Amino acid sequence: MTQPSSIEAAEAAATRDDDLVVRGHRFASRLLVGTGKYASFEQTRLALELSGSDCVTVAVRRVNLDPSKGESLLDHIDRSRYTILPNTAGCFDAESAIRTAQLSRDLLDTPLVKLEVLGDEKTLLPDPIGTLEATRRLADDGFCVFVYTSDDPRLAVRLAEAGAACVMPAGSPIGSGQGVLNPNAIHIVRELVDVPVIVDAGVGTASDVAFAMELGVEGVLLNTAIASADDPLRMAVAMRHAVVAGRQAYLAGRIPRRLYANASSPMDGRIAGSGTASQSGAHDA
Repeated sequence: MTQPSSIEAAEAAATRDDDLVVRGHRFASRLLVGTGKYASFEQTRLALELSGSDCVTVAVRRVNLDPSKGESLLDHIDRSRYTILPNTAGCFDAESAIRTAQLSRDLLDTPLVKLEVLGDEKTLLPDPIGTLEATRRLADDGFCVFVYTSDDPRLAVRLAEAGAACVMPAGSPIGSGQGVLNPNAIHIVRELVDVPVIVDAGVGTASDVAFAMELGVEGVLLNTAIASADDPLRMAVAMRHAVVAGRQAYLAGRIPRRLYANASSPMDGRIAGSGTASQSGAHDA
């Protein structure tokens, strides 16, 4: 048997990571991807594959779930490859979100639900009261609740206490492409809750995803950033790499931010030379 080379062993060690696990559900990718806004079902299928995701969200209220009524998005999602995460997008009160979750469980045979209880149609920000109520009731009913919430740390704590399997604070408003507007809040959420934290919504490009992952969150969920890009398939590839790059950077540990330079080649032990550059080492690479 051929032994791995030193570089192969080093690469294996440097890229080793645990799967994302949410209440016993295991995902190899830390990128969760939505299925809306694509130009066609075929583009959706290709984007999902290129993203590397193995968990995809489906808006139950906006998708044809009845085979007798023609072609459906679900015809193009390989359920042996992807875990379907039904979501309650379009619900503006706890009761409708709960009914939608129950419908998805019956039709798709899954306890998973991405819970959205929105406050209004303009901002699409989550309604905190309705979200907390629906989380508690769905968790009591046996659902594995992935809950979309604001970046309010105290609300995140309440949702975790109510039974949420993971909390999903918005980086910024849905589809806005503004990225993570309040990283400090995300940091605090991570410190205060004992369930996975997944940034959901608002990212616009690969650097936004990498930045979110560098905060130490367990994953990122996105849709518009891929589906509405000029080239969705190329953006899907970019997002696949960004989530890995951000995760690797977080695990590696960044250097501290400093006000002044810190020479990369220190002068200790070197023969003294003349001139300012040699004395400081500031020009060494």
